Amino acid sequence: MEPTQTPRFAFGKRNYRLMWLGLAILAAGFITMTLDSADYGEGFLGITLGPILLAVGFIIEFWAIMAKPGDAAPVATDTVTRAETTPQPSAPAAPVAPAPTAPTYKRS
Repeated sequence: MEPTQTPRFAFGKRNYRLMWLGLAILAAGFITMTLDSADYGEGFLGITLGPILLAVGFIIEFWAIMAKPGDAAPVATDTVTRAETTPQPSAPAAPVAPAPTAPTYKRS
């Protein structure tokens, strides 16, 4: 008979929402850079707006990972259950030698 535990997640709902928002902004940044019609992507969309969206997306992703989950995250208590078993007879234990002590050194 095992106790039921709530699943333990590293992130809460807020963290996952921020992650999805960050991924959407990252995708928008990459798409914006591909939409630039200037030669070699050297227009406003490819050099300015796209990288700004990417930087904002990575900052949101970082924030989503580092933010505390808050009250929305389920927290499971760590419980240890031990099954009750009958003790099994074991062979007689051999005498155990005392552990050697560490040598002491004198400064001279």
